[in-house]
Amino acid sequence: MVIVLKKDISESEKKDLKDFLTQKNFKLNEVLGEEDTILAAVGKMQMDPAELEIKPGVRRVIPISKPYKQASREFKKEDTIVEIANNRGQVIRVGGKRVVAIAGPCAVESREQIMEAAKAVAQSGASLLRGRAYKPRLSPYAYQGMGEEGLKLLKEAGDKFGLPVVTEIVSSELIPLMNDYADVFQIGSRNMQDFDLLKKVGAAGKPVILKRGYTATLEEFLMSAEYLLASGTENVILCERGIRTFEHSTRNTLDLSAIPVLRKLTHLPIIVDPSHALGQRDLVQPMGLAAIASGADGIMVDVHPNPDKALAGGAASLLPAQFDKLMHDIEALAPVMGKAVAHIREEKHERVVCAYSGNRGAYAEQAISRYFDEKDVTALSTESFAEVFQSVMDGKADYGMIPIENSLAGSVYQNYDNFMRFEDVTIVGSVTLNIRHALLGLKGATIDGIKSVYSHPQGFGQCRKFLDEHKEWIHVDSLSTATAAQTVAAKKDPSVAAIASTVNASIYGLEILQEDIENDPSNFTRFVVIQSSHGAEKSRAEKNLRPNMASFIFKTKNVPGALFQTLGIFNRHKINLTRLESRPLEGQPWKYWFYADAELSSVEGDIYSFVKILEKDLSDEVEDLRTLGIYAGGN
Repeated sequence: MVIVLKKDISESEKKDLKDFLTQKNFKLNEVLGEEDTILAAVGKMQMDPAELEIKPGVRRVIPISKPYKQASREFKKEDTIVEIANNRGQVIRVGGKRVVAIAGPCAVESREQIMEAAKAVAQSGASLLRGRAYKPRLSPYAYQGMGEEGLKLLKEAGDKFGLPVVTEIVSSELIPLMNDYADVFQIGSRNMQDFDLLKKVGAAGKPVILKRGYTATLEEFLMSAEYLLASGTENVILCERGIRTFEHSTRNTLDLSAIPVLRKLTHLPIIVDPSHALGQRDLVQPMGLAAIASGADGIMVDVHPNPDKALAGGAASLLPAQFDKLMHDIEALAPVMGKAVAHIREEKHERVVCAYSGNRGAYAEQAISRYFDEKDVTALSTESFAEVFQSVMDGKADYGMIPIENSLAGSVYQNYDNFMRFEDVTIVGSVTLNIRHALLGLKGATIDGIKSVYSHPQGFGQCRKFLDEHKEWIHVDSLSTATAAQTVAAKKDPSVAAIASTVNASIYGLEILQEDIENDPSNFTRFVVIQSSHGAEKSRAEKNLRPNMASFIFKTKNVPGALFQTLGIFNRHKINLTRLESRPLEGQPWKYWFYADAELSSVEGDIYSFVKILEKDLSDEVEDLRTLGIYAGGN
């Protein structure tokens, strides 16, 4: 059963409650949820729940009807996110709004093979390396794996490319040996109901990928997960890998309907292994993509540099080029599902790298020079705002510079939405830039001869008055104002112009046809500096600066006056909100989440302690809350 505790329960009341339940032979686990703190009590119910409900500090008691207790959605409403650290100071998160790819050969065969495979899958976007050193086979004469030597090679390859290692454990006797090499234990389908193995692997405390047995029902699958959870580990990942049916055209039938069904039944993350389900290389790509479309948190696939010569699983193994194509397709699909693909960060840069959207000369690049010491930073150009976020998550960049609002054109809604999609970024600073636009054309071009003009949509909006004087011009959207300038230079057409910064004239060899064409000289864009949440030290520019801003996103409860009550909390703490934006919740028509910027200049004492109190009060009122960052807001 689940015992929901009152928010004001004292430590002595909690101890008395735990002692009472322990005497009744319940096994206890305290869980701090986003909304409630609960005690999960697992054991035989031999008492009236009313006995518990009258105990001091108890808000309500919820009996769990499912035979699996800790794995059930009744036990925990929020999705579990399993965290796996690599050797580059990065945390890979399985679950939530991320898509992970686990890839590598079915079995380790040689140093050359595992190194080549690890390099290929890392370059294509895998975030964990799989491979078996102990390979259980139906035939005693088939390849059984390299044993400890294979584990050493697997670990060496994983460490070289920053990939945590996933490998199957076939016997509890191997736990002490494999503990030193494996980051994640895998329980194969044949061992799904080896309960003694499950108990001992669960007690080891490592994350575990549990594969569904090919004759197991979903309830039996979750009961096996319950053994792991009850034995000590909190980090269990379910893996659908196909079930045995009367169909013989594939090795097994991949049961993708299990994904949405399991999503309702359990809080545990769910991945799919299409390689072992189907057994045919040409079917792995479409079904891997279908797995993500069905809501899976990731895929696990076999990839071999030369599958035709593989000692195990060759028929189902993708070539590196095929895996690369699959990952490109998943990258395109993930945003549709409201998710982002997790990647391994590159090794540490000598200089600070800050990503921005657009080409050289973009206003964001100028903001980077303003925020950082220009001698210490390398500006990394990307093709979209989403790619800036992804680069920061992957570690390709230490920071990202993204526009969030303009004083004339308003909010950059794409980036508000990106904060919802990319959960692993934090705002660490901001800078405001005075935006001065100019009309740029080829040398010798005149305004009278212009027929088409290129710019970013925000640029068009900020120069509306000027453009209204030239209604005959065709407007062509560009990735950024700098991209617009580059395009005009490349076209070599005097009838084409760009709206961009004057800086771009010298960069791209253009002529300034007219300066200061923005609607209002007080045209400012506020940029925020983002950084990986699990990263790193504060930006050099942030040291010694007292934070004066905090940004939040929250979802209100679906009750009358919910937003009013939430805003009242800011008022009660005497906090001025400088910005409040609403954005639609994906897949939930007529429901919204809110973005808020809070000014903290008037706060006395420790800012971080103050925000913790504010977070607690907000959490009591809203359905979901995330603090995007506590930072110094520049001008």
